[in-house]
Amino acid sequence: MLSAILTVLLQAAAAATVGKMGAAIGAGLAAIGAGIGIGQIGKGAVEGIARQPEAVGDIRSNMIVAAALIEGVAFFAIIICALVIFI
Repeated sequence: MLSAILTVLLQAAAAATVGKMGAAIGAGLAAIGAGIGIGQIGKGAVEGIARQPEAVGDIRSNMIVAAALIEGVAFFAIIICALVIFI
């Protein structure tokens, strides 16, 4: 009976460790994904400005809005992963 309880407790502890490791990997992937996405937005904006210099204002404002949305989603993902790690 005691060995069964100990086995269950050890499995629960191992699952919690794996869950925390998964959350840490998820936070890293969210940050990397956001960096790649914002880099692609910047690349596209620079190319668009080079092709049509008169559209600088429109391109810049759209780029900032898109980058802010990506950053918000990445921040949300990182916060959720941090909650999994610490709670």
